[in-house]
Amino acid sequence: MSSSYKDVCEEYETEFDFYKENKGDKVWWLDTVDLFGIHLFSFDKKVIFNLFTDYPHNLTSEQKVIFDKENPYWADFFKDRQDSKA
Repeated sequence: MSSSYKDVCEEYETEFDFYKENKGDKVWWLDTVDLFGIHLFSFDKKVIFNLFTDYPHNLTSEQKVIFDKENPYWADFFKDRQDSKA
């Protein structure tokens, strides 16, 4: 389930830096280099998604389209999670 930035910081007992893979991207990634296997991202730096627990079902249709366009590797990785109606 998506969480607030504050809640995520409390859960992992650290603060995170935000970065974008590419300058024009809308997806912000959180630098989780010290946390093995944790991939966190946001669209607004307020609501944080965990890639493995939130994608794609906790994203809006618009967020999913943006995420998939900017992150084709992950879209392909999770293709078995895709709704066949989409």
